[in-house]
Amino acid sequence: MLFLDANSWFSTHTELNRQIDLLKKQKANLQLEIKKDRENIKKFSNIDELEKFARERYFMKKENEEIYIIEYADSLNLKDNE
Repeated sequence: MLFLDANSWFSTHTELNRQIDLLKKQKANLQLEIKKDRENIKKFSNIDELEKFARERYFMKKENEEIYIIEYADSLNLKDNE
């Protein structure tokens, strides 16, 4: 005789397998992010690379220096009405 309800072995096992698959995917994604972060840390240990990143990403500048940001029309997000 076989009884199937909400707490049956089959349904519980199936749900646990889904959770395991989800956790494996999350683990793979996190390991990829860790690898990218390690590469960035290694790259930014060089002061020239760190300075380049700060200039390009955060528009930082040295003292007594001027920076001009040139944007091209095709890189701007303009509405069709403008």
